[in-house]
Amino acid sequence: MIANRARHAFNLRLRLLTSYLVLLMVTLGVIALALFVLIGNRAAPPEPTYERLAALTQGLNYIDFIADMPFDSSSNFLQDRIEQLLDVFAQTRNVRTLQIRVAKEGTHVVYDSSGVYQTGQRIILQRARYQNHQLGQVLSRGSEQFFGGFSDHGGREWLYGGVMFRQQRLPERRQADDLWLLAEPRPTVSLQDTLAVFGSALAPPLLQAGIAGILIAIFLAALISRTIAGPLQRLAKAATDVARGDYAVNVPVSGPAELRSLAQSFNRMTAEVLAANNAQRDFLGNVSHDLKTPLTSIQGYAQAIIDGAADDTEAAAQTIYEEASRLNRMVVELTDLERLQAGKLSMQTEPIDMRRLCEGVVQSLTVVAEQKDLSLEADLAPLPIVIGDGDRLAQVLMNLISNALKFTPAGGTVRVLAEPAPAGVKLSIQDSGIGIPPEELPRVFERFYQVDKARGPQRGTGLGLAIAKEIVEAHGGRISVHSRGRDKGAVFQVWLPGA
Repeated sequence: MIANRARHAFNLRLRLLTSYLVLLMVTLGVIALALFVLIGNRAAPPEPTYERLAALTQGLNYIDFIADMPFDSSSNFLQDRIEQLLDVFAQTRNVRTLQIRVAKEGTHVVYDSSGVYQTGQRIILQRARYQNHQLGQVLSRGSEQFFGGFSDHGGREWLYGGVMFRQQRLPERRQADDLWLLAEPRPTVSLQDTLAVFGSALAPPLLQAGIAGILIAIFLAALISRTIAGPLQRLAKAATDVARGDYAVNVPVSGPAELRSLAQSFNRMTAEVLAANNAQRDFLGNVSHDLKTPLTSIQGYAQAIIDGAADDTEAAAQTIYEEASRLNRMVVELTDLERLQAGKLSMQTEPIDMRRLCEGVVQSLTVVAEQKDLSLEADLAPLPIVIGDGDRLAQVLMNLISNALKFTPAGGTVRVLAEPAPAGVKLSIQDSGIGIPPEELPRVFERFYQVDKARGPQRGTGLGLAIAKEIVEAHGGRISVHSRGRDKGAVFQVWLPGA
């Protein structure tokens, strides 16, 4: 059995470790995949392209020629010459060149070395805030540098860098300015670049994180398996002990909240099982005694009648009748209790005036109190209506008051109090009798349990209080008992909900 528990604990630790490792690997894999996808699909930063275009702009061997050129919009020769220069530069530098005219009516293409835009077609330029310091020093003669991006007709994105010259404009060109641009496709991070970045920059940290995670997972698996497997092993051992008949076993309440709740529930279960086992043992002793005494009397008197040895046949028959009646009451009470606990006992509910009910029960028991030289007092205030079974509630009162009369010595007092209570009615039966020891109070309402175990033939069945408790709870109420100890009396209290 020890080997089995050790194997189960090892299996639990192994499963915890495996689950942590799987979770760790999945997390790292998702992170790596997300980084791979994000890096592989995002656009590269534009600054390196701007710097390269600025350097190419500084290297234009005709930049001074363009800056000092006296433009004349009617000179086709001059425009042809400019386009030739732009085309040669585009071919030799592997870059796209554009001449853009900016006027009040819009921005239009004058020349495009790639041939995508025709002369006069509109173009939308998005200007960036980037400025190149070295290019600004070169273009110090009233020019302005431009950087940004645009999308051509095919949807392809381009980054551009260039210059606008203003000081060379002729009077007829005052309403327009020309941009001289160099453009390259907007770069993206390629799969090869992503793999290179992943291999050189991300793989070592991820590997280190994986190793650290494995060590942490092993530590957490050992720690959690200790906090989980330990209490579970103790619970398993305790359950085995209970199965062998050791109902007094108790497990320590430790571990996570769920395991603490489980341990508390297990301890409550064993306590209830122990109580039930004790009640059953008491029942066997009580029933055997309560059955043996009347059966012995019945058998003895019956045998005396048969043998003709009975001096008073009528008295012997009366004794047989009384003992048989006692046995019958025990069977009826047992039947009622079982049906109450099973919820099968039907009740005739109706509005009940509890004050009148209490008066009737007290009046019926006054004769019994007088015979025992006891004072039976009633203090009954006006009470709200209660919905319930009058006969069953009268049975509860009859049982509680009868017990008080039974266990109160001659000259004592039994008081019945009834008063309104929050949302209902409170009934109290006080006596100045033999009292109940504190250790006996929790078991007073158990079946077959009797505080006074030495009353001989005057003992009851031990079912009355258990039946009273079931009836009160069936009406949605509560019943409790209080006593300061032996020979200090007892108080039974019943609360019933009002209508």
